[in-house]
Amino acid sequence: MTKKARRTFSKEFKEQMVQLHVSGKPRSEIIREYELTPSSFDKWVRQYHDNGSFQEKDNCTPEQEELIKLRKENQKLAMENDILKQAALIMGRK
Repeated sequence: MTKKARRTFSKEFKEQMVQLHVSGKPRSEIIREYELTPSSFDKWVRQYHDNGSFQEKDNCTPEQEELIKLRKENQKLAMENDILKQAALIMGRK
């Protein structure tokens, strides 16, 4: 079975699809006509109505942004801790 290549859509295309929906064209007709997945189309509509942007970073809540920041910091601290453990082992042998 061959995998279907992942398609990418421009911001302009996404806006056109949302505008078609807003102007009254049925969701199912848009999805069928442009061969879109329902989940992608629904996500575009939701993102557009939330803040008008299709960028993931623009659609994060403050809690999600804080969680991402804390995960990065945690990963950095774990790496620093591993380095210090290795240094202690090396210094302990001398």
